Amino acid sequence: MKLTGAQILCESLLKEEVEVIFGILGGAVLPLYDTLPQYPGLRHILARHEQGAAHAADGYARATGKVGVCFATSGPGATNLVTGIANAYLDSAPMVAITGQVARPFIGKDAFQEVDITGITLPITKHNYLVLEAGSLARTVKEAFHLARTGRPGPVLIDIPRDVFQEEVEYHYPSKVNLPGYKPTLQGHPTQIKKAAKLINEARQPLILAGRGAIISGAYNELKQLAETAQAPVVTTLLGIGCFPESHILSFGMLGMHGMAYANMAVSACDVLIAIGMRFDDRATANVSGFAPGARIIHIDIDPAEIGKNVAVDVPIVGDVKTVLKQLNKLVTPAQDIDWLKQLNTWRKEHPSITIRDSESLLPQFVIRKIYEVTRGKATIVTGVGQNQMWAAQHYWYDKPNSFISSGGLGTMGFGLPAAFGVKVGCPDDIVWCIDGDGSFQMTVQELATIVQEKAAVKIAIINNGYLGMVRQWQELFYGKRYVATPLSGPDYVKVAEAYGIPALRVKRREEVVPAIEQAMAEEVPFLIDFVVEPEENVYPMVPPGAALGKVIEEPKRKVKALSDSAKLPISNI
Repeated sequence: MKLTGAQILCESLLKEEVEVIFGILGGAVLPLYDTLPQYPGLRHILARHEQGAAHAADGYARATGKVGVCFATSGPGATNLVTGIANAYLDSAPMVAITGQVARPFIGKDAFQEVDITGITLPITKHNYLVLEAGSLARTVKEAFHLARTGRPGPVLIDIPRDVFQEEVEYHYPSKVNLPGYKPTLQGHPTQIKKAAKLINEARQPLILAGRGAIISGAYNELKQLAETAQAPVVTTLLGIGCFPESHILSFGMLGMHGMAYANMAVSACDVLIAIGMRFDDRATANVSGFAPGARIIHIDIDPAEIGKNVAVDVPIVGDVKTVLKQLNKLVTPAQDIDWLKQLNTWRKEHPSITIRDSESLLPQFVIRKIYEVTRGKATIVTGVGQNQMWAAQHYWYDKPNSFISSGGLGTMGFGLPAAFGVKVGCPDDIVWCIDGDGSFQMTVQELATIVQEKAAVKIAIINNGYLGMVRQWQELFYGKRYVATPLSGPDYVKVAEAYGIPALRVKRREEVVPAIEQAMAEEVPFLIDFVVEPEENVYPMVPPGAALGKVIEEPKRKVKALSDSAKLPISNI
């Protein structure tokens, strides 16, 4: 059967069980878009900017575990995807980005809207392709999806010249891929697993440090079993939030630059550190010379390139987290010593990290806590980047697996709104809240139109402090309070939302917070709340740049609310 390249691409996407595509058309992909109506099983969602399309595909992928797909045309369409591709690459999100290219005779001649997108994205993709004949298109799609979803997930780009979409060839979709040089290791080495079990069984002060790899592999039960058997407290990276229930007695929150003081103290005091599906990012470790100084370190990760890259480890285990933990759990013996847990709980009481002080002005922490209470912890929270991201990580407690979605490695402002939309598309029955800052929100505000067009009931909370808040905080603490380029003006967000057809409220007082959240939750429609908060509120705790985890700056002692992090209990107990 002869098909055009565009038809082959659509047929191949259906073979890979693609249901949703986020994209924007243009000249180089017109033949593809002209073909889309022939394939009603492919739902195309028109973004308002290609970066929004990439972030939406990323959010969709993280929420569903499926490969997110985005389309863009050549030139600026392709380059506008780059930030979203880099974001997915650093955070291990499975994505296939498909771009149009100028026709083959014009490649390399600086034709209108020509860029070398495969060259541009080479460092930020698992692999990329320039397809120069329609006959290789089906095989390329098969390989791309296999690469994106297996091993350590990540983005793959396929660049297709316009005339390849129009070329007719025989169509055959391969049943399997043949990539001799790509064989991810899933099973951990038995000898290494035995060494790890021995260290854990002998540990007096074990600590689990879990990252996004535990979520990607779906190792929720295995992680919980290991923690409970070894009586090992669990701390997480930013993107590991949601891999372990935070109401659990062994949960000690997030570590790192804005992690819990007691979590950082635990890392500094543990004798065995079990690092699971994380890459020892600098925001998690702080100064590596002072990281876990007295610990023997076990590192479990599917990507061998991450092991030993930043922190030297004693027992490296390359493999899929879920698979490795299943084997490890067979060898770990029940622990009896609870002195370590008593010490950590003492530190939690002595160094409370997420208390909320009394204040006449509206505090962002209070807003987040009330969103948690009204949603009863059942929402999926998607954030922008900055102070809003840290407060959302600290003050909404995550028992629901994979319920915190954010930009980690790249720290991409503008991620929150389109990613939240992607999450809602992938999980339409879930409660999805976008918690964003006024700076981050303005970077992709145009995606409100996409949300309205698709009738996606995303709830949006803007933490509006009139600053690029995280940078302002650094300027306050380390640059003599010289606020250069951080004061931020903005539109009337309520009027902006209403102009797009979204109901909205502005909230300035504490007593208005809960009624506003309840109103937002009342109907299955998009809703925006502009929370006007204390302008110069800082995120605490904070580890200064260049310092070790133990050198944490805690919030200045002030009057606080009765509800503190020491009351981190299941919803029914609050």
